[in-house]
Amino acid sequence: MILSKKVGKIAPSITLEITAKAKKMKAEGTDVIILAAGEPDFNTPLNIQNAAIEAIKNGYTKYTPASGIDELKTAICNKFKRDNNLNYSSSQIIISTGAKQCISNVFQAILNQGDEVIIPKPYWVSYPELIKLSDGVPVYVSGSRKNDFKYEEGTLRKAITPETKAILLNSPNNPTGAIYSKEELSFIANIAKENDLIIISDEIYENFNYGNSKCTSIASLSEDAYNRTVVINGVSKTYSMTGWRIGYAAGSEKIINFMNNVQSHTTANPNSIAQYAVLEALNGDQSSVGLMVKQFKDRRDYIVEEINSNNILSCLKPSGAFYIMIDISKMLGKVINGNRVNNSIDFCSLLLDEEKVAVIPGDGFGVSNYVRLSYAVSMETIKEGIKRILNFVQKYQ
Repeated sequence: MILSKKVGKIAPSITLEITAKAKKMKAEGTDVIILAAGEPDFNTPLNIQNAAIEAIKNGYTKYTPASGIDELKTAICNKFKRDNNLNYSSSQIIISTGAKQCISNVFQAILNQGDEVIIPKPYWVSYPELIKLSDGVPVYVSGSRKNDFKYEEGTLRKAITPETKAILLNSPNNPTGAIYSKEELSFIANIAKENDLIIISDEIYENFNYGNSKCTSIASLSEDAYNRTVVINGVSKTYSMTGWRIGYAAGSEKIINFMNNVQSHTTANPNSIAQYAVLEALNGDQSSVGLMVKQFKDRRDYIVEEINSNNILSCLKPSGAFYIMIDISKMLGKVINGNRVNNSIDFCSLLLDEEKVAVIPGDGFGVSNYVRLSYAVSMETIKEGIKRILNFVQKYQ
């Protein structure tokens, strides 16, 4: 029996693979430190939990419109106005089962066979696979370490061809933590305008910003940028609601309608109870967000200082999100217990076997000489994990 050739070419998520292996080891009694998954270690705030319980009691357990309830769309419009200086109507909003579904929906809505989407390298593991599933072609633009791996104007322009349909932007970035300035966003918006390209702006980490000013949404720069941008966001990270699976997107009515058509025939509406919980998340007390971000900043600062204190590993100081990319170049080529470290996958496998620490191979993000570490875990766990990592590399330097 011949199954889908297209799906057969899709790579499994390295992030989920490593995390699953580490969790299995932990369940079997192994003392494993997991610095891999992209979800906050805090529980969902109590006011949001209570809103979900009330939704169940009130009988909000039925189907909703495929694109989400009107009350939540209104709250999302208010959020965009309040936080991003963006004016949307409810008809420009779609609520989905997580931001990932929003991204999948938009690729299915805009791509035809062979259309190219430019993505920055390193990239979140699912971007290229979602593009391929929608018959598109991912085009990788490599950033330089000196510029936090962000798009640079010259290399971005060179990547554009007659088949280019869209530019994907992720700020704050997973996996690098980089945040684009207004000036950097402006040249991206100008290139998109010159070449009539759609901008897909993934802003799921916008509240994890360790500077003194808010992140800028590229859609807020001009009327043209607004009209050609689809903004992706959600509540998984900001409110520690990863399992609730609510994301949302905003853009032109035409694209949003196409996305709704896709969603209506796949998942239909997102979870009804979770939608009412998100109403409270967006409209209610926001103090938990600030407390969480402060702890993330402290964790980031600790890791950066420790990693850069040795002469084997190094890292940049991320401006946002909750990940750090660690340069393992000096470990490549070494032979450890008869196994040669050819790439980040080898490094992570040996690290997990020898020191029982799980981090994510950079190969999954398109860079073989890096690994990604998540600091969405307790400081105690981080300290033990970093100690083991440094012990591993110093033992085999």
